[in-house]
Amino acid sequence: MSFIHPLADVADSSIGEGTRVWQFVVILNGAKLGKDCNICAQTLIEGDVIIGDRVTLKSGVQLWDGTRIEDDAFIGPNVTFTNDPYPRSKEYPESFSGITIKRNASIGANATLLPGITIGEYAMVGAGAVVTRNVPAHAVVVGNPAKVIRFINKEINKACQVIEIQNDKDTTRHD
Repeated sequence: MSFIHPLADVADSSIGEGTRVWQFVVILNGAKLGKDCNICAQTLIEGDVIIGDRVTLKSGVQLWDGTRIEDDAFIGPNVTFTNDPYPRSKEYPESFSGITIKRNASIGANATLLPGITIGEYAMVGAGAVVTRNVPAHAVVVGNPAKVIRFINKEINKACQVIEIQNDKDTTRHD
């Protein structure tokens, strides 16, 4: 059974089993949320948003129409999603350029994601990064504009191999 805090404002939407929706969350008509998600306080989810299973959405995040988040993704506090490449007051595009977050990706606090980009599987976006382009699977990006600083490869045994990019030369570090 899902939990919806009495101070949340949830319109007619699909909310998966075991998902928790906390206080001051607004979910608009038509949104689809998967199973076992955690939607923290003071978030907004518009109607044309699809969220997979086991997604964590921390406080202060707004998900605009066209956003797609796949299973097991983590969205840190105050991450900014955008969906209009040329925003003007009272002028709307024919369609919005949604953002896609692939499975197991993590977005750090206060990162800004520009319209139409895709964050690849297992990718990590550093806190405060401004992402202007697609992020490849397993990449770690930081900065403004965000740049790849390393790649992460998940092994079957859950060990993590990190390949760093330094001075156009790859070095490998095992953590």
